[in-house]
Amino acid sequence: MLVVKFGGTSVGKPERMKKIAHLVMSMPGKKIVVLSALSGTTNALVRIGENLLAQQHTAANNEISELEKHYLQFIKELYSSESYKAVGEEIVSRYFSLFRLLAAGKFDDRGYRELLAQGELISTELFYHHLQEIKTPVRLLPALHFMSIDENNEPELEKISERLKPILETMNNVDILVTQGYICRNHRNEIDNLKRGGSDYTASLIGAAIRAEEIQIWTDIDGMHNNDPRIVKKTMPIAELTFDEASELAYFGAKILHPSTIVPAQKYHVPVILKNTMDEKALGTIISDKGSRGQFKAVAAKDGITAIKIKSSRMLLAYGFLRRVFEVFERYKTPIDMISTSEVAVSVTIDENKNLAKILEELNLFGTIEVDDNQSIICIVGNMLSEKEGVLKEVFQSLANIPIRMVSYGGSPNNISILVSTSQKDKALNLLNEGLFNL
Repeated sequence: MLVVKFGGTSVGKPERMKKIAHLVMSMPGKKIVVLSALSGTTNALVRIGENLLAQQHTAANNEISELEKHYLQFIKELYSSESYKAVGEEIVSRYFSLFRLLAAGKFDDRGYRELLAQGELISTELFYHHLQEIKTPVRLLPALHFMSIDENNEPELEKISERLKPILETMNNVDILVTQGYICRNHRNEIDNLKRGGSDYTASLIGAAIRAEEIQIWTDIDGMHNNDPRIVKKTMPIAELTFDEASELAYFGAKILHPSTIVPAQKYHVPVILKNTMDEKALGTIISDKGSRGQFKAVAAKDGITAIKIKSSRMLLAYGFLRRVFEVFERYKTPIDMISTSEVAVSVTIDENKNLAKILEELNLFGTIEVDDNQSIICIVGNMLSEKEGVLKEVFQSLANIPIRMVSYGGSPNNISILVSTSQKDKALNLLNEGLFNL
């Protein structure tokens, strides 16, 4: 069985939704189709929710009305017959009545999460009825019946698998099953979500849970590129990546893939293929256990980084020093991206500043603190780069004119991470493209 995921831009216009319907119908065998919300919907729902939390009811209701107009126009173009246009109108009316009901009552965090889930529920229902209109056998597979997270917001993969198998057995008579990305239930059985970009994660979790033949992630570009095409003019799609390479790139800024997507697929060795809905013939990128060794594959950048240096003469020969430093970040649930140490100092980077003031207050007890904000991590990825002779020489020659704040190398054989000022990021990405890939 295939797991096939389509993002918001792939279903964002009626003609695109029709196109993916024919694409899915042309795929052999059984498949589970995972859909995101229509492009722009989640952003609109976030604005509505934030307005309601801020007691800005007029602004929220205006947003609801604007979004409803968009959906009413969408169904007019999606469905051909009057009977199915009536079905579409009923779907839109039902969901937007719920939005107004949520807006009229006491709106809290639980209501906010329920509101955010509606985008995927609408898109799958519209797509399901479109397939029915064109006489294609299809069943809805409600994600809220099987997708769940625990008290730490981590997906419960084994439970997901246990719930899915009997459900799929009851749907064995059709080849196309349609389900929602992003949404789930939490440990209190409330409607929740896998955070932004979570539809990729949904597809990977389902693929791992059922041990799928492969997971296909369809977006609007032809696979993962060797560099950021928004910043670097000459980039190229990458034919193959290992799971580890793809994980590094996703975490450090490659926007095509949600950072958590790779983990479930890698656990059960299910290949992930990145494809382009705008160009079905493009080869895309295959992510699997296989890959060439000792080659530069790609570069990615992550912005919004803060570097913190803790300098202390007491650090010399003081066992337990790093543990105490890391415990500060653990207390405030703030992950560390990079680390670099010397005899008298340790530098770390974080991308979450919510508790920065409290973290710095505690770190001041250890010594002198220096903070640099507006930094970017540039991640240079390749399978077993550590086996490549002169690898650091090539990187540093490429960046000879770029001031480098930190370097992290050796923690992973697949990654060299470099910290630079965000003002230097674009220049650095272009220089690496020339120096490492001759583009």
